[in-house]
Amino acid sequence: MKKTVIFLIATAFSATACEMLDTMVDSYTTQQNLDSEYNKVLEVGFASYGYIKNGLSELDDNIAAAKSDEAVQTSRSASVRLFNNGSWSAYTNPDNPYESLYKGIRAANYFLDYSRGYKRMLANGRDTISDGGTAYRRDVENAGYLRAEAHVVKAYYYFELLKRYGGVPLYKEVPADNTFLPRASYDDIVEYIVSEIDYALDSLAPDWKKNSSYDGRFNLGSALALKSRVLLYAASPLNTEGLNDDEIARRWGRAAQAAYSVIALNKFALSPSYSALFTGNTSANPEIILSRRSSPSNSLERANYPIATAGGNSGLTPSHNLVDAYEYTGPAVANDPYANRDPRLGYTVVTNNSTWNGRTIDIAEGGSDSYLTVNSSRTGYYLKKYLADELVLTQEQTAMHQWVYFRYAEILLNYAEAANEAWGPDDGSHVASGLTARQALDQVRGRADVRLDPADLTKYEGATDKERMRAAVKAERRVELAFEDHRYWDLLRWNDGTILGQPIEGVKAVANGGDGLFRYETFKVEDRVFDPKMYRYPIPYQEISKSKGVVTQNAGW
Repeated sequence: MKKTVIFLIATAFSATACEMLDTMVDSYTTQQNLDSEYNKVLEVGFASYGYIKNGLSELDDNIAAAKSDEAVQTSRSASVRLFNNGSWSAYTNPDNPYESLYKGIRAANYFLDYSRGYKRMLANGRDTISDGGTAYRRDVENAGYLRAEAHVVKAYYYFELLKRYGGVPLYKEVPADNTFLPRASYDDIVEYIVSEIDYALDSLAPDWKKNSSYDGRFNLGSALALKSRVLLYAASPLNTEGLNDDEIARRWGRAAQAAYSVIALNKFALSPSYSALFTGNTSANPEIILSRRSSPSNSLERANYPIATAGGNSGLTPSHNLVDAYEYTGPAVANDPYANRDPRLGYTVVTNNSTWNGRTIDIAEGGSDSYLTVNSSRTGYYLKKYLADELVLTQEQTAMHQWVYFRYAEILLNYAEAANEAWGPDDGSHVASGLTARQALDQVRGRADVRLDPADLTKYEGATDKERMRAAVKAERRVELAFEDHRYWDLLRWNDGTILGQPIEGVKAVANGGDGLFRYETFKVEDRVFDPKMYRYPIPYQEISKSKGVVTQNAGW
């Protein structure tokens, strides 16, 4: 009898989403002893979620935004600096989930194999008569959902591998020990991901909103959202080099249709409050498609509050490169570059002379938050998005945090990008509602607490409306999805990786006499390095070594 590593959780089926997603390796077990315990069907099913990462602690125990031009880590010893200075390799990659993602794939494959006879397992030793079979039917339904989810979870893990490494070995079932497969092509992995999602669609729960304790689990909407993202990436320039125009257009059309399938569910809507998407328990928010809720804590605040706030460590500090991307909504104001700006700037970034943590931020020379202060922000800005305001860290006050994997605004932007590339900005004839790329973009811009005017394509460079719309979508994704782990991957898939090699800028504030006003000067915080080989991560050296060369390395590494 096959002996297999499985991942068990100590909680019952009513575990919270956080607990389900925090599953860890527990023990070796056998099929025989599991068959005698029907509860293990659910436990083994939950185990497939065990390696989905929490984006709030993705890199250096923080958000991974410092990999891109969005931010800088204050600590000069942070591992992300290997990305920034180009010194990472197949031996030293700070973001290297290759092994853990394959463990997640193995857990999903194992569960699907193990639970083929789940209805019989769940009936084993159970009284299915006295309650009319209600409990049995409930558990059969839940186990059926978990089997469908395992297909989607596996698809998610493969996408996380795909966007980092390109084509990777494809294990559709649990392999025999020490079995190594050669890398499948990028397109083969894409089609496998799509097939796994499509296979599961009819068997997934339609919605977990009725039970927020399950909101970390895939359902119909989040499975389709994953499909949308996968096909968007597959249609992007990085992954279509060498293809003819017709095939590229076909891929963009397929990506647009995938995004529209989420829109057509009519289950999601933009939240009226942008800022409310990222703090507290937002499981019932209509914009959230899939999120991970964590237990109340203050670790994110401790990492990222300004150094002048008791208990803060400055941490991840936004770049002026990002701040400068927020458009003006009115005339520029002398001595206040943050006035009349896209409201999302104020919801995302702490700027000079604004109130945060119950005090006024002062980045001027000699000020409590100056970049000249030891361990203060290196950019003149601080992170606001995700953080609870005014926690007293010295009193160990805590708040609930939530990482959003998919939300409706991303889907609208996916659709805007793909529909524009496939059909142009104003052709809505390809979907039932007639929604155009321009309309989808403007929906995001028009949310209740943002209320930006429709995108003005004339301000963007390009010879055609499609080209100008492309620039508008890129600009919108940059600010709408800031710090949500999109920017780095967007730049790669657009073949815009050279932007990652541009210097990072910060801002100095100079007190303008005694009038309480400031003059602002930009300065270079650090140089960055990008080499074309970095469009794909290196396959970890140990994986190539273990496979005895069956698994090959990406070019340049």
